[in-house]
Amino acid sequence: MLLSFSGPLAYAAIAVAWSTFVVPHTKDADDTLALMAAIPDYTSDASIVFEADTTYNIWSPITFPPFTNVEVVISGNLTYPTSIKTVQGHVATANYSGAWFSFTGGHNVTLRGNTDPDWGWVDGHGQQWWDIMQQTNRPSGWLFKNVTNGIIRDMKIYKPIAWNFGTIGSSNMHIFNNIILANSESASFPFNTDGFSAGGTDFLFENNHVVNGDDCLAVGSGAKNVTWRDSYCEGSHGLSVGSLGAGGQVASVENVLFENTIMNRTLYAARFKSWTGGNGAAINITWKNITFIDVMLPIFVTQNYQDQSGGPYPSSSSVNETRIENFLFDNFVGVINDTPGYVEGSCITDPCWYHVSGATGKEGVIFDLYPKTATNIVVKNLVAHTLSGAPVAAMCNSSTISNDVGFVCSDGPYVPTQAGL
Repeated sequence: MLLSFSGPLAYAAIAVAWSTFVVPHTKDADDTLALMAAIPDYTSDASIVFEADTTYNIWSPITFPPFTNVEVVISGNLTYPTSIKTVQGHVATANYSGAWFSFTGGHNVTLRGNTDPDWGWVDGHGQQWWDIMQQTNRPSGWLFKNVTNGIIRDMKIYKPIAWNFGTIGSSNMHIFNNIILANSESASFPFNTDGFSAGGTDFLFENNHVVNGDDCLAVGSGAKNVTWRDSYCEGSHGLSVGSLGAGGQVASVENVLFENTIMNRTLYAARFKSWTGGNGAAINITWKNITFIDVMLPIFVTQNYQDQSGGPYPSSSSVNETRIENFLFDNFVGVINDTPGYVEGSCITDPCWYHVSGATGKEGVIFDLYPKTATNIVVKNLVAHTLSGAPVAAMCNSSTISNDVGFVCSDGPYVPTQAGL
């Protein structure tokens, strides 16, 4: 009788066995090749380990197949090619997956770094790209596409070339304790070094530290049930929803919470951006408990977004706009950078891409809305002062709103109303 059970028991033991693959390193060679050759044997119930005290040459992109119960562990350092032309050549190929490191699907997938101050870093050598303002065939860093039950934790990114962590069609993601350092050591600007994107459902971001030159977090169309909390953003373009509705697209974003975050010397603290003529809706979005330090524009909502590389603001005869409903900005405290003549580093046009006609630079909040498209949008407990000591201002057109927005809706001094107290 015992023998009669040995087959099923042996099968069960094999099914739950855990394998570990330590990625080999070869001096002065591309370590991607050996990794990709071995990966087919480790697509389930496995750890793929870049071991400590080793600097790996990731000189060509890594595209992981769909995984089930797999963790990728970054204990050693990873380096991109130092040659800009080499990177561009890979990005320009027809089979480029969209990122230098791509996870293409699966269930229970973990990307894990460590907290060692010297090891576990991923070096993109982005400074040389920024210094010559090279923006052709730039790679994204990490892509999680169609992953269910994913974790990204304890990752450390140093001088990425451009975008860092992207997610598309993923769900139930926990992204925490990550560090992104995309700060330039020269007068050049780290364009498009977005920290994270949320493109899916049921995301929790927490305890992340981001120094960069674009959105700290960008929540895109299709996102639902997203929380960002207990984090730090420096030099960025804020905690953003959008852009939505480009080219008349139908957008959908629902149930997003940003809270308990320090915004240090950022262009925006909280930002919503949609294009003229867009469709769809963004519903139930809250930013609360935000501390801002020398921020140019703490709260900015626009339905007239444009890309600075695309020329002047778009014109549209469409009566459609991406609707916004139930937006709350609660307990914003800090300092507005209204230094005369100050220009944020991403400005390469005159006027700057972020220029708002009529703005004084002292605004704590700007609502750039279209009539009959915004419902229940409120600012509460905004406590701000300017570096110059001048009174805080606001911009708002009362013909575009249907509720008490928490301050006197006009272009002039910021004056709280009952709803804003």
